[in-house]
Amino acid sequence: MPDYITPLGHTQLVQEYDHLFRTERPEMTRQVARAAAMGDRSENAEYIYGKKRLREIDRRLHYLQKRLQSIQVIDTSDFEGPTIRFGATVLVEDQDGKESTYRIVGRDEIDAAKGDISYQSPIGRALVGKEEGQEITLKTPSGKKTLEIVEVSYAQRKADQ
Repeated sequence: MPDYITPLGHTQLVQEYDHLFRTERPEMTRQVARAAAMGDRSENAEYIYGKKRLREIDRRLHYLQKRLQSIQVIDTSDFEGPTIRFGATVLVEDQDGKESTYRIVGRDEIDAAKGDISYQSPIGRALVGKEEGQEITLKTPSGKKTLEIVEVSYAQRKADQ
């Protein structure tokens, strides 16, 4: 199964890659070179930290490069209707009347604080394919939970949200 991502998520990954490659890595390389010029590298904390940070940056760059080659961008701007698909924003209400909003996204965009959940997560899998007015039942650690789908929309989230 391919990994999907929204256009916003793709843009954020590209921006992170560019920032690391064009800004952070060159600056860290300069810092390591300066620290190396100070002499004994075995006891030079700035040099040791710089090399460690440089490895972390390179590891993240490698990961982002592989991810950007393997993900499939799904443009949800033409999606509409009551059926939940990738990119949908879903308003649900539990049996106690508490409302929650979830946005179905790819694994690189997950942010529980914003309600961004993966289409591969248990709740994401339960929601995809359902429609407004339907109920879903989830197994949770505290028992079964029933959610009613109140509203489905495909409004595009902006990068600054």
